[in-house]
Amino acid sequence: MDKNLFIGREYEIRQLEKYRNSKESEFVIVYGRRRVGKTFLVKEFFDDTYDFKVTGLYKKTKKTQLKNFYLALQEYGSSVKKIPGDWLEAFAELKKLIKGIKENRKKIIFIDELPWLDTRQSDFLAAFEGFWNDWGAQQNDIMLVVCGSATTWITNKILSDKGGLFNRAARRLYLMPFTLAETERYLKSRGIHWSRYDIVECYMTMGGIPYYLKLLDNELSYLANIDTIFFKRNGSLWDEFDHLYETLFGNSKGYLKIIETLSTKKSGLTRNEIIKEGKLEDNGLLTEMLKNLKDSLFVRAYNTFGYDEKNVVYQLSDYFTLFYLRFMKGRQNPDEHFWTHFLDNPSKSSWAGQTFEQVCKDHIVQVKKAIGISALLTDVSSWHGATDNGKAQIDLIIDRRDRTTNICEIKFSVGEFIIDQDYEAKLRKKMEIFREATKSKKALQLVMITTYGVRQNVHSGIMQSQVRMDDLFAIAE
Repeated sequence: MDKNLFIGREYEIRQLEKYRNSKESEFVIVYGRRRVGKTFLVKEFFDDTYDFKVTGLYKKTKKTQLKNFYLALQEYGSSVKKIPGDWLEAFAELKKLIKGIKENRKKIIFIDELPWLDTRQSDFLAAFEGFWNDWGAQQNDIMLVVCGSATTWITNKILSDKGGLFNRAARRLYLMPFTLAETERYLKSRGIHWSRYDIVECYMTMGGIPYYLKLLDNELSYLANIDTIFFKRNGSLWDEFDHLYETLFGNSKGYLKIIETLSTKKSGLTRNEIIKEGKLEDNGLLTEMLKNLKDSLFVRAYNTFGYDEKNVVYQLSDYFTLFYLRFMKGRQNPDEHFWTHFLDNPSKSSWAGQTFEQVCKDHIVQVKKAIGISALLTDVSSWHGATDNGKAQIDLIIDRRDRTTNICEIKFSVGEFIIDQDYEAKLRKKMEIFREATKSKKALQLVMITTYGVRQNVHSGIMQSQVRMDDLFAIAE
């Protein structure tokens, strides 16, 4: 097994090995965001060798899905003579196929893009439940592995639904995007040796999504890669945005309305603000869509410091989406060297600063490690407020159980960050407003999170600790 193939997936590999070697049948769900590497993981782990494999077809009819299932049965040695008339017949034939294997070993069944098989009025789920509950789970030599990019379907139909499969799917493997450390390892394994500054910028454009990272050319610079992949006509990710949301969500227009509304406010919006700004109806459908976007990692939900869960803030958190909406949407006559030409544009600097804040939030484990509080229980939030003394906004607050609150100031720059007299005064006022508005009695400690650190001078003493870009590349323990 080539370990380079499984960078960032070491835990999942250990779990799959455990399930394959267990003495009972296993139902394993591998799910996560589209393009995160679910199918690749399963394919490489099992060396693309199964006792049965089928892949659901996107937006095809029940009849077509059944024909595809029938052809897969034949490919794996079934003697079935005709296309099953319904899913009960289809799974009966699958049961017959697996029972015919007399070898004393785990029989591997892989159903990829499972949600796509569940077409309208197909009764697929009932037949699938029957196959597993009434037969598969009763054996001791079956390993049923299913994948799905439609995380919402997986969650609603299997993991949370109170139907026949509830609590039957004990083995859940949710694939997360790569961290910065994993991204660096992956790039090096492909002969890409960029500076960490370029890796961070690359991460801010496409996140730690393996499929996107695989598109990078080791013979091109970071800037040239972004131009080629995003801005060149018919580039690899030129039309990814539409496909991404259309394949994940049935009512993609409703989801896109929420996404575009959230993109107008970098710090996020409350539910009421989303309704007002997006001119959306306040109903259960909105609640469901927000939950689905959160489960699929396109949106993060976090609390504002000092407020209860009713004041949760929703923030657009998918890097690719943020990048697309900022720089690609609506471009009719693209400049195929746009990103290179845009290098020193103030709009790019603004985007980089805002998105680097997102990177830091996604690497809060590394931030805590860098300031020496890994073992402490903490609450992570943001805050904005006002007093008679003025307004202030803090994008990252780490509230600790040792009666200390870290106020994190995040800056993305091409060199050492300099705190001058005016900026020191600004920071002091921000913390004064925070203490006055929140009435916090805890000690406040300023943490500077920057790319290359803070230059030491007479004003830098305001900070109690600092986190550099390199610290964000630490391996999470």
